[in-house]
Amino acid sequence: MTDESRFKVSRRALLRVGVGVFAALIPARAGAQPKIAQKLVQYQEKPKGPQECDNCLHFVPPSSCKTVEGKINPKGWCQLYAPKPK
Repeated sequence: MTDESRFKVSRRALLRVGVGVFAALIPARAGAQPKIAQKLVQYQEKPKGPQECDNCLHFVPPSSCKTVEGKINPKGWCQLYAPKPK
């Protein structure tokens, strides 16, 4: 028996292992979206008229945001402001 024949693996077996490894990585990445830096969305600590973070669809009380990284002032504002549906 040669060294080459002892380590022969079928393409099908190799694909199964590869797909299995790839499938195991997907749940870890699914839904994990990186947040945007405050500077890039012109975040500010004060509201812009009636638009303020605690009225925004993306705000997560008490001081977080679904889309912007870092601590968020409920009375702050950024370019991603989207009013909560009424």
